[in-house]
Amino acid sequence: MALAPTPPTAAGGALTTAGRLQQVGVLLRTGRVRDAAGVLAVLAAAPPTATGERATLLAARVEVLLGRGDLTTAATLVGPLLDLVTVPGPSGQAAAAVAHHALGDLAAAAGDLDSSVEHLTRAGALAPDADPEQLPWRASQALALARARRPQEAARQARAHLRVGRAAGSAYAVAQGLRALATVSTTGEGRLLLEEARETLAGGPAARLSAQVDTDLAGLLVLSGEGSSPRVVRLLRAAETYAADQGLWPLRQRARRLLDLVGASAEGRSEALAALTLAERRVAELAVQGLSNREIATALVVTVKAVEWHLSRVYRKVQITSRRELAGALMG
Repeated sequence: MALAPTPPTAAGGALTTAGRLQQVGVLLRTGRVRDAAGVLAVLAAAPPTATGERATLLAARVEVLLGRGDLTTAATLVGPLLDLVTVPGPSGQAAAAVAHHALGDLAAAAGDLDSSVEHLTRAGALAPDADPEQLPWRASQALALARARRPQEAARQARAHLRVGRAAGSAYAVAQGLRALATVSTTGEGRLLLEEARETLAGGPAARLSAQVDTDLAGLLVLSGEGSSPRVVRLLRAAETYAADQGLWPLRQRARRLLDLVGASAEGRSEALAALTLAERRVAELAVQGLSNREIATALVVTVKAVEWHLSRVYRKVQITSRRELAGALMG
């Protein structure tokens, strides 16, 4: 995986807004979603005014929220993103490409696959030569096309992303392309593509993509009758642990469902974490970040009493007695 350039700093060594946004991008690609969310919280206190920076910030928030399964909050970003798709000038065009990509991801998460494909087509038209790690519009479109039962188009876009990734020398982008191509391949071919993706990512800092690839591979192994193998359980337990650590509940639940399917019981607190509601998880996540109950209430537009109630339910479900134990509990 290519090394990221050093984030720009202001006088005194502090990161500039551009530097913090670049840091967020690196954190997301390496799979450190909690850390990325922390930097985004800092940026939210003083949002950038430059068009490109606003688009990058909104897109990063979309990625974090969708990864955590918070579709309700993510949907509130549609309006601000739409405001950016018609800004004139070269900088406006680059921002519009980022905004269209985020809108494509939001539409896919909402099940509006036609709109997703359209937004991602526009992203590609506006930025056809974009870095495939930073704007993976072809891979994202391949996944949307696959879900829309358009396998030939999906395979074409996945192969295109794979070519661009290889040309760029990006292990991350190559693995994305292999994973996308696996979604529209036969079970046997898909397994080979995902094994190649695992080898491509081996030793590199891409924990989230690696967990997604491992979960996909485990699913195909289950389909091919190897669900009871120790390897399947190892792949899924590792993915489940990582996803719980980062608050990526959809990925965690997918790994958990597959583990249940092969008869692997939940391990202790993991089962309790699965029982948390979305509201409980959101409150717990903010509490772990160090926010007071009043600050959490303000952020979620609820009462302090509601925050206290949700936290008390979280404590009871994960069998802890104080806020000090919460971070360890959420990380399984």
